[in-house]
Amino acid sequence: MLIRDILNLKGGTIYSVESAAALTAAVALMVEHDIGSLVVIDRGRMSGMLTFREVLQALDGTGGSLVEMTAQDVMVRDPICGRPADTIDELREVMTEHHVRYLPVKDADKLIGIISFHDVAKALIKETRMENRLLRRYIESEPAERG
Repeated sequence: MLIRDILNLKGGTIYSVESAAALTAAVALMVEHDIGSLVVIDRGRMSGMLTFREVLQALDGTGGSLVEMTAQDVMVRDPICGRPADTIDELREVMTEHHVRYLPVKDADKLIGIISFHDVAKALIKETRMENRLLRRYIESEPAERG
């Protein structure tokens, strides 16, 4: 399975905020849509990623106040990106090695989606179910051995 296939399964919604957006507004957007990451946009292009991990680190670093912070203050700059033709195994390896739960996917310089570790898990479950069904059909269609 390719990253392109996972993006097709989940749809193409990309949630984003401007780099100068208040961090509290970014958190509100994440809560509203029940998502764990946002693309940070600067002059129409992705400049970083903001995930709940960065928000928690900011909360810890400021003693619990996000009031004066912006998305660009805490975002991950130049995040690692995947490509549509990468395999799910390559994707899992990159996400695990770099300890990222959300991976932007770019086709050349164009952002085409975000893949979460949850998306990967769902895709693997779907792929495993399909393989199991095919194996069952194969086994059931084999004639019984005669003694």
